[in-house]
Amino acid sequence: MTCNLGMTERLIRIGVGVVLLALAGMAELPTWGTVLVLVVGMIAVITGAVGFCPAWKLLGIDTSESKRVKGS
Repeated sequence: MTCNLGMTERLIRIGVGVVLLALAGMAELPTWGTVLVLVVGMIAVITGAVGFCPAWKLLGIDTSESKRVKGS
């Protein structure tokens, strides 16, 4: 499993995931809404922490710095 997320995207995913997890815990959502927000928040945090997104792999998207040429 190679990293396909850049540092900026990873930080954004973790931040959004934490906000969604907090929202699920504090907002008065219906049960299905709470579960949905929890799942999306966990996916965002996990993919951000690991640096790999299976959906990006399937779509051929790679925002990691490892593929970029340094100095250009």
